[in-house]
Amino acid sequence: MAITDDLERPAAAERPRTGPRPAKPARDARVDVVRGLALLTIFLDHIPRNAPALFTLHNFGFSDAAEIFVLLAGYSSMIAYGGLFRRAGIRTTVARILRRCLRIYLFQAGLLLATLVIVRIWMDLTGLTPRFGVAPLLQMGLLPGLLRGLMLNALPNYLDILPLYILLLALFPLIYLGMRHAVWGVLALSGALWLAANLDHQLNLPNAAADDGWYFNPFAWQFLFVIGAALALAVRARDGLLPWRGWAASAACAYLVFALFQGGSWIDWGLPDLRPLAIDAPDKSHVGPLRLLNILALSYLLFSAPAALRASRWRHFRLIDACGRHSLEVFAAGCLAALIGRILYRTFDATWPLQVAVNLGGLALMLGLASFLDARLRRSADSKPPRR
Repeated sequence: MAITDDLERPAAAERPRTGPRPAKPARDARVDVVRGLALLTIFLDHIPRNAPALFTLHNFGFSDAAEIFVLLAGYSSMIAYGGLFRRAGIRTTVARILRRCLRIYLFQAGLLLATLVIVRIWMDLTGLTPRFGVAPLLQMGLLPGLLRGLMLNALPNYLDILPLYILLLALFPLIYLGMRHAVWGVLALSGALWLAANLDHQLNLPNAAADDGWYFNPFAWQFLFVIGAALALAVRARDGLLPWRGWAASAACAYLVFALFQGGSWIDWGLPDLRPLAIDAPDKSHVGPLRLLNILALSYLLFSAPAALRASRWRHFRLIDACGRHSLEVFAAGCLAALIGRILYRTFDATWPLQVAVNLGGLALMLGLASFLDARLRRSADSKPPRR
């Protein structure tokens, strides 16, 4: 089973010098559908005071779309580039990973520039100032803030997950080579680094836009990426499904029920507070243990249940699947749509008609872009002569 991703889709592997080119296995629709849903959710969550955001994943437990995004990035990297290492060798694969990192960086740079320019124009027109997001970069001055952002030394809110992904993808060759020899050893080392980052929050990369470093602390978030890579190996070794164990499924479901009661947005929903424990919400910046268990429980159920595999192939998920397959472009469109939504809410207040327009417009933009890119990709594939 082969899974590629617009954030990391490698070009087709070179033909072997002799013999026919090996056939590419089918994609895993679960990854693209879930990633597509995560991208749509990120758009909704990136607009403060947005009513639909009350019903996204983070309201029903401890984790949210960001954990899904990073774990599936590790999963996709192992399937896409792990296979390429075997087919094309180290030099070719590393070169393609670096080209993919460059492409992601160019999208990050474009998003940063567009955001700064749009916000600066909005400030000049309205006299209002942003309360967060790119506010620290603009306080440095437009050009100095842009330069520090381009150097990944100043990461504003809402534009900080792609830098994390660039770093993790650049490290993937080391992860892959380590897992060729000892999967559990790599997981143990990665887990130790995650634990260290949770015990000492000073273990982080510097961020001039925030006093406490990168919001997505790479020393902690790398654990999800590595888990995703190991998960891909386990799923591929078992023909697409993790072994279903009744006790494991029951434990996962029980934990998710606990996470629902403990992490549910009861007050925001206008309901009595049903939290059984008086504890703080788990730390997102360092993937606190409760968040980690939440995403692991969800992942086990997703990759072990045959029903999830069948449901992901449902034709009504076609557009969401396309979002997952063209995730970089769709993510960028969602970031800009969310930026416009934040500006409109701040300028005119988050009235119901405006919320309907912003949410329907943003979702339509993302789904329409995915459909356009998918159709263009199919036309390109149909125009190519058949391989002999």
